[in-house]
Parts: sequence; C-alpha cells; structure tokens
Amino acid sequence: MPVSEIVPSSEMGKIKVMHLKRYWSKALLKRNGKLKQDALQEEWNLDTILLHTLGLGLEQTSKYVYQEVPDFEKFEDWILEVTGGPDDEKTRQFNTLFLETTTRGERKIEEVLTRDDLDFWNENGYLIVRNAVSKEDCDAVIAALCDYIGIDRNDPTTWYNHHPAQQGIMIQLFQHPALEKNRQSAKIRTVCEQLWQRTDIWPTTDRVSFNPPETQAYPFQGPRLHWDVSIDLPIPFGLQGLLYLADTAENQGAFTLIPGFQHKIADWVNSLPPDVNPRFQDLYALGPKPIAANAGDFIVWLQALPHGSSPNTSKLPRFVQYITYKPVDEGLSKVWK
Repeated sequence: MPVSEIVPSSEMGKIKVMHLKRYWSKALLKRNGKLKQDALQEEWNLDTILLHTLGLGLEQTSKYVYQEVPDFEKFEDWILEVTGGPDDEKTRQFNTLFLETTTRGERKIEEVLTRDDLDFWNENGYLIVRNAVSKEDCDAVIAALCDYIGIDRNDPTTWYNHHPAQQGIMIQLFQHPALEKNRQSAKIRTVCEQLWQRTDIWPTTDRVSFNPPETQAYPFQGPRLHWDVSIDLPIPFGLQGLLYLADTAENQGAFTLIPGFQHKIADWVNSLPPDVNPRFQDLYALGPKPIAANAGDFIVWLQALPHGSSPNTSKLPRFVQYITYKPVDEGLSKVWK
C-alpha cells in the first residue's frame, strides 16, 4: 500500500489525539503484511511518544493490536478502559507537535548537576541521582507491584509464584497512579533536561521489575549485559534510566553496566572480525560494575553502555521502576546491528 494512502495524522476519533488513527492503521497494515515492518521508521519516535502520552506501554499496545485486530472505535474504547482516558494537558502538548509554529521548548534549563557530576558523567556515561523520589512514593509502587502479581514483600514463600504478567524479572505493569507520580518527578526531569540540553522531552510509560534471590529452582533470569539500541556506529546520544524502589546492595541483583564504554565502543567493535556479532561476545570481560544505591535513587546512563541486571545472591528482592525521558526527534540508527 502506498504511504500516501495511510490515514493522515490529522484524522482523529473521539479521544481527540492526533496521529492515533494513523498509528492504528499502520499497526494493522504491518500485522497483515500490507506494510513493511521497517516502513515509516522516521515516525518511530512519534509513535512511541504518542503511546507515552496516552499512558500506554509499547509492548502492551502492540500485543493488543496484533491479537485482537480491533477496528478504530474498539481500539479507542480499549485505551479508555486501560488508562481511564488521556490527560488533557499531555494531549494538548502532544497535539501541538503537529502545528507549523511548534518549536523546541523555550523554558530555561535548570542546572541541577554540579561540575563534578558532569565530569563523572562525561567520563563514565552514567550518574546516580540521589533522593530523586521519596521513600513513600517508592513504597507505593512496590505495594502496587506486589498486589498486581500476588506476592507479599515480606514473605519469601510468595516470591516465586509465577504470574502471567511476569517476563523474567520484568513485570508488565504500566498503569497506576503511583507509577505515574514517579515518572513526573521534578528532579528526574530536570536532570534529564540538563543532560539533553533541552526541555521538550517526554517521559516513557515503562514497566517495573521484581528480581528475587536466586534459588536452586529459580536461577538468574537476566537480562544479561546487552544494548537496547542498534550498535551501528556512531550510536546517537540517548538516555535510559531506572529508579531503585528499595535499598539495593551490589549482590542484590543490582543494575550493572560497563562504565566509560561510550569512549571505547568504536575501537572495540572495529577490532572484531567482520563476521562476528558484537552482541554475542563476552561483554563481561569488558569490566562490568554493579551499582548499589538506595530507595529513591535514580540511575541514568547513556544508551551506548552495555547494561543489564545481575544475579541476586542476597536474601532480599530487588524492586525497580524504569523511567526514561526522550525528545520526539531523538536520533535513530537506520540499520539495526
């Protein structure tokens, strides 16, 4: 189908969010093999910002569309049922992206990071932002997570009961007021604005994670060290982040990354034989570091760094909420490697 025949972004339904009907039409066309999977890649960021604006997870939405094949009215009804309806201010901000007069946010960037912070960031490619969220707000998310998958935070006998929403240590929980409150943390936003050097960035609607201690019957679930982006060089600037919801020691399944690898990745990739896939190399030989931090501490890192979880050999589980800020025009590699 010619791209010109796809629903335009200006065509709206009852939710009154621009680009939503176009997203739905593209998703169904791809599902039915009538549109190449890599078609309109330049709209990928716009598609994901649309879902974040609506309070929807990417995987959650894709799964619904591919399995249910809804007409547009049913798709909008599902959105209203799942999210309770879009936030008016978020909708207004998103719709302005389609106005010809739209420019980058002109609000002044608040300089919250010190010179030492920035020096550490430039050298290592990550930061620990202390006390980004209150302990009470972290506990609220833990309570929501535990209630969702039917476990008791303080009862180890419940930690290994499998729930359909679990994918390894990932929990497919996207919608909850406590999650949204943490996504809107002023400290997290201002840090990300300073690192991006722009204010027109959007928080993702991402999931949470529960990583209980290893047992003989429950070995390390991963994810091991990996990248979430193409490693076609040069890797464009981009941030990723997570919030520790409980105090986390190094041996408690701590988040792990390879500090400073943004400075080495080009030489490392180019040193490999041309027929070797960098993703399948021994990334643990590159010097991974588990990051211990406390409840309410936010870890932000460059997407060029290999990262992952680690085996939990402690007696306590690890609880995490994933939070990332990105602009609509974030750079994307044209080739996936």
